[in-house]
Amino acid sequence: MASTFPTQDQASKRVSNAPCENAVSACSSDPEVETPMVVTLDCLKPYDLDPRVTRNPKYDEIKASIRQRGLDSPPPITRRPGESCFRVRNGGNTRLSILRELWSETKDEQFYHLTCTFRPWPERGEIISLTGHLAENEMRGGLTFIERALGVEKARELYELESGAALSQSELSRRLTSDGYPVHQSHISRMRDAIHYLLPAIPNVLYGGLGRHQVERLAVLRRTCAKIWDEHAKTKILTIDFASLFQEALMLFDGATADFSIDRAQDEVIGQMAHYLGVDYDTLALASEAGEKREQALTHVPSHRYAPCPPKTAASETGLDLPTVPSIPTGPPTKTVQALKEPDHPDASGSDRLQSIQALVARHTGDEPSLASDVLPFSQGSLFPISDIWNIDPALDEPQRLRIHISQFAREICQDVAQADLITEVDEGIGFRCRLETVPEHPSQLTLVALLETLTTNSSVPSVPMQIGPLLLGSAHRDAQAYRLSDANLIKLFRLIRLARRLIDLKSEFGTDQDMHTKEDS
Repeated sequence: MASTFPTQDQASKRVSNAPCENAVSACSSDPEVETPMVVTLDCLKPYDLDPRVTRNPKYDEIKASIRQRGLDSPPPITRRPGESCFRVRNGGNTRLSILRELWSETKDEQFYHLTCTFRPWPERGEIISLTGHLAENEMRGGLTFIERALGVEKARELYELESGAALSQSELSRRLTSDGYPVHQSHISRMRDAIHYLLPAIPNVLYGGLGRHQVERLAVLRRTCAKIWDEHAKTKILTIDFASLFQEALMLFDGATADFSIDRAQDEVIGQMAHYLGVDYDTLALASEAGEKREQALTHVPSHRYAPCPPKTAASETGLDLPTVPSIPTGPPTKTVQALKEPDHPDASGSDRLQSIQALVARHTGDEPSLASDVLPFSQGSLFPISDIWNIDPALDEPQRLRIHISQFAREICQDVAQADLITEVDEGIGFRCRLETVPEHPSQLTLVALLETLTTNSSVPSVPMQIGPLLLGSAHRDAQAYRLSDANLIKLFRLIRLARRLIDLKSEFGTDQDMHTKEDS
């Protein structure tokens, strides 16, 4: 996928840059350790991959505070190998822009000469800088949903350049967390959907600050209407595909965010579908409403209580009063938290900082962080976090809800391992079927699909040699080890099997699927 993240030229336009003629050109003179250094605005540039695209909503308040008190906490700086100018290392582009304005307005030397802390460019400089800016923006004013999404997508590109291989969403989540910016896999999926399907159609609305809940509603609308379109388009020759129809309908509403109405957008999408499909509008609207209710039931995750963050102030932006978020009880320190204390992460202050950022990211993405004791390790990324593999809550113990959970676990496992959505939900059997539109490349991926399909009652997957051992246990060979089910997927598979066993017990108790449906309707 071509990057939709702003280019260096585009990023440079956000903040006025003075020329760098006076910058020190000999990078070899840079200190090898963290060192205080006096620099001028002429030799300091903003970080060009800063995920913030729009103006900081607290810009005027921060400017007034810096004008009155001065800059109490100049941003840390660094320098890429081969560059003459210094760069803001992580966080601080807003402050740099304000200093340029104040220098232009007042010619006061305090806004021109800065005593900054120089930190050498690390081995993983781009990734550390990007994740650092993401984290600092969360701590000092937040980002819009689409800015956060683009930042995470840019991080994916950098990680894939570093590793030389494509990353699954779960692996991207793990690496972001390891580098100090924790984002759940489910949030990454939402972000990618917003970039792929919404940004080309409504960029002004998204950059204007459309929130996560509205983005999710649009995503549900798109998925639901796409399914309805596919059902009705099977026997028709059409002049447009659904992807084009959806984007063209949505583009009509790309204006001020405050004026954006999802209900009006939905009405336009369904109206266009009715026109091209030759189906009654009310029929499509009713189908869309039913599909949305099913999606909402599928994606609902109970939240956990946690201590809220104190409000941010302009003083915090100048370094006077950085908000301290109460620590979330997380049990013993994890390897991720320990990684933040290593020399490669000199800005991190340990678990408290990670928990603070995690709380902020969770709040901005719509979920509250789970307590570690509430769920099994590695299972937090699922739409249905798993607290116990065996026990089944009474509210879940009925056929339709069991099928929804079973099919979702199957879908998440396939998306992570086979890098494709091969699962079709059905209202019979254990709730899903596997479809093989493309044959997975690796034998273990095909083994997974065959294993999942074997659990259903109507296998359509061709007979293949099933390498269950390497899939579940791994192998001493390094190449084979990469295709072993992750801990998260193994937990999901165990839970899927447990729920399917219970579903079959219910079926045996009531005789047939028809009898089970009768119970559900009673």
